[in-house]
Amino acid sequence: AYYCGLCRKLKTNCGAKGQMLLDYDMTFLIVLLTGLYELENESSEMVCALHPTKKRTIWTNEATDYAADMNLILAYYNLIDDWKDDKSYPKKAFAKMLEKDYKRVLDKYPRQVKAIESYMEKTQEAEKRGESNLDLVAGLTGEMLGEVFCWKEDEWAGELRTLGFYMGKFIYLMDAYEDIEEDLKQNRYNPLAELYGQESFEENCQQILKMMMAETSRVFEQLPIVEEVEILRNILYAGVWSRYGQIRCSRKGTDKKE
Repeated sequence: AYYCGLCRKLKTNCGAKGQMLLDYDMTFLIVLLTGLYELENESSEMVCALHPTKKRTIWTNEATDYAADMNLILAYYNLIDDWKDDKSYPKKAFAKMLEKDYKRVLDKYPRQVKAIESYMEKTQEAEKRGESNLDLVAGLTGEMLGEVFCWKEDEWAGELRTLGFYMGKFIYLMDAYEDIEEDLKQNRYNPLAELYGQESFEENCQQILKMMMAETSRVFEQLPIVEEVEILRNILYAGVWSRYGQIRCSRKGTDKKE
């Protein structure tokens, strides 16, 4: 219901193209902020193109509006980054289509937009110099997501920044772990390149990821969340690891085949 709400809000704000930007991380943020700020959901039902035979329940609130704007800004900068890296003209054109919405969000949330912009610049610099310090390079994503998670400068700002920081590091390192083999084949930057090939690679990666999620969960448990708390715990303690498990099993299968 929260996911469908985000999809609907992206369409309302940006048209059909907005729905192509839909992101699960921002859905998590909606559920988190809804529980923390005890927001009241507006409920509705609708039939969509992906599910034409059954009405879907939609929940929206103030956090949905915020997450939709953050979703758009993150997608916009990813498109710009892909254009710079790969000279992908379709992505450049798509980013151009989002410029009006980008300016709207910039006026509403200058702090968050500037944090994302700074993150993109610093990450590009780190990749160019082949930065191998995992804590440093993953910390860039952490700092950025910390600002995105910090909806308001209020009593919860510190906790939300810290939670977003460790979750951002986890997401960055999980992406690096998933892409390591393909990045090495394509001679692309990956912060785990120096560790890959070592006998302890899998064990080290698992320990690093566990540390990041342990810190994320520690901060989460300090928040007075009651509404949807079990959903959030399910994501933090189990859901985020499903992707890791799939990657690990896939690699084990390749090793056996070889």
